[in-house]
Amino acid sequence: MERIDKIIASALSVTRSEAKTLVKQKQVQKNGVTVKSADEKADLQQDVITVGGRKIEYNKYVYIMMNKPQGVISSTDGSKTGEKTVLDILPEGFGRRGLFPAGRLDKDTTGFLLITDDGEFAHNILSPKKHIEKTYVAVLDKPVQPSDIAAFEQGVEIGGELCLPAKLKPISSDGKTAEVVISQGMYHQVKRMFASRGIKVLELKRTKMGALELDGTLAPGQCRFINNDELALIFSEK
Repeated sequence: MERIDKIIASALSVTRSEAKTLVKQKQVQKNGVTVKSADEKADLQQDVITVGGRKIEYNKYVYIMMNKPQGVISSTDGSKTGEKTVLDILPEGFGRRGLFPAGRLDKDTTGFLLITDDGEFAHNILSPKKHIEKTYVAVLDKPVQPSDIAAFEQGVEIGGELCLPAKLKPISSDGKTAEVVISQGMYHQVKRMFASRGIKVLELKRTKMGALELDGTLAPGQCRFINNDELALIFSEK
């Protein structure tokens, strides 16, 4: 059960005060009966809520897959630096109060970014104890060598800290495009891991979180919602 004003505020991306005003204006109905108090509660599994005669859809939390483009930062606020954030480019219909990127991709890194308003879920996928695998495709200035693959498997040292073992394999004939799978989230980790081997990353794209792949139909900047079955894949390695 949730308060009517909270349901309206979340579903319509308005403030709680604005939601209460809609109730006072008698624009809100529950199961065909006008709601008299904003603190009245409703069960979204059973009750139908309408605002101005239009049924509203409500999910307590949302999970969004974005194909992050280059040039935007993984942050909720870019006002201090004047930079555009991933929230600034959310397409119409995806905006909602309380959204934030669950994890970060560098400004020039592209690909799968998960945006949500579920703090507990974000904590779980970012927790070092969970070791959620993240898969990247990297374009490099030098070809990957067998010694590099072995070093990644053993765990390379960056900044005086030993990384957990990672998977590395070339996926192009010249060896300059490679797939790398890590289970940590250290600062600039993939780039620094390659740098420790004398290799520069020219382009980097996240393609998968756990076993959930980036939707190939999403152009840079496009988004779609993630369903419950897909969320479970994030915690799977297969």
